[in-house]
Amino acid sequence: MTVVDRFLKYVTFDTQSDDTTGTTPSTPGQRVFAEALVEELSALGLEDISLDDNSYLMATLPANTEKKVPVIGFIAHLDTSPDMSGKNVNPRIVKYEGGNVILNNEENIVLSPEQFPEINDYIGQDIIVTDGKTLLGADDKGGVASIIAAMAYLKEHPEVEHGKIRIAFTPDEEIGQGADHFDVEKFGCEFAYTIDGGQIGELEFENFNAASAKISFKGLNVHPGYAKDKMVNAAQIAAEFAMMLPAEQRPEHTTGYEGFYHLIGMSGTVEEASLSYIIRDHNRNTFEKRKEYIQALVNVMNMKYPGSTVAVVKDQYYNMREVVEPRMEIIDLAKSAMEEAGVVPLIKPIRGGTDGARLSFMGLPCPNIFAGGLNFHGRYEFLPVKSLEKAMETVINISRLAAK
Repeated sequence: MTVVDRFLKYVTFDTQSDDTTGTTPSTPGQRVFAEALVEELSALGLEDISLDDNSYLMATLPANTEKKVPVIGFIAHLDTSPDMSGKNVNPRIVKYEGGNVILNNEENIVLSPEQFPEINDYIGQDIIVTDGKTLLGADDKGGVASIIAAMAYLKEHPEVEHGKIRIAFTPDEEIGQGADHFDVEKFGCEFAYTIDGGQIGELEFENFNAASAKISFKGLNVHPGYAKDKMVNAAQIAAEFAMMLPAEQRPEHTTGYEGFYHLIGMSGTVEEASLSYIIRDHNRNTFEKRKEYIQALVNVMNMKYPGSTVAVVKDQYYNMREVVEPRMEIIDLAKSAMEEAGVVPLIKPIRGGTDGARLSFMGLPCPNIFAGGLNFHGRYEFLPVKSLEKAMETVINISRLAAK
């Protein structure tokens, strides 16, 4: 089974996570997927396979060398984003020759280089696309497929020397909970890599500091015909609050190291309303100021509408740079592995986060490597086949070079 075959199989599992359930995993489909992977890993002959009650799956490829080699880990996540459905994913491979790719004729859904110019980098290549009705799931089933295909290759090629390798697949990364129950001691690695990046060549050890914010608004509903000086409209207060955050600091207006406030959900009636935000910034000081600003706006609203507004702000993860930077040999190893695969390393900050960010602060330095996909979390997501194959090759090369 090729890495592409594995990927096409894995995206048929509906593993969309859900931050409202309060369970781990947050959705039953992740457990179903994990149990299917247990069978695959067993069939490949991996050892120490464990699937705990929270659906953290770990396994070992034993060393085939007597050399003293650090235990290396590779990690990917089971879930797909709650931003769009991952049910009944219908992928297809197309040869991209330039211009528009029709994803769905009936609904006139088109993957266009005008809207997504990065697709022009893949002219002449096979790309895996959606049917326009769901996301694809390359984030992070591309990572899952790359890791398992690499382990299969190393099992089939015992002439390739490597040390002990540990692999792990985690639930609920997309809702910021992927490392909540990760047992670093049980995993037993000196360092690890998440295979959870985007375009080919990405190598990342800087990520956002991240928090979620839920702002709740309480109003007072009376008959609108007799509402003068009585009604307090919670939905209007929520809209007013949203407009007080700087428009230029939304995701659609930021890039590079610039942070943002991102409104990801809203609901409201006259009686009560809520806004859900994610807060992101690479700089820790600026990150803290962003959270303070949310509270300052809450105070303003409560002065204007007494007792109306409450914010609950929760940190999700921090920038792993401060943990990984003292261990730059981990980055150098990944760079060499990419270069030997014919891939040019692209070292840049992650405008997002990975399980590796939190794991780094739990004692497991864990930079992030590309899985190959682009336009994650939506119907325009696509995965160049060559990029997926090179992700697998990079995992193999890291394993091999560490044993040199």
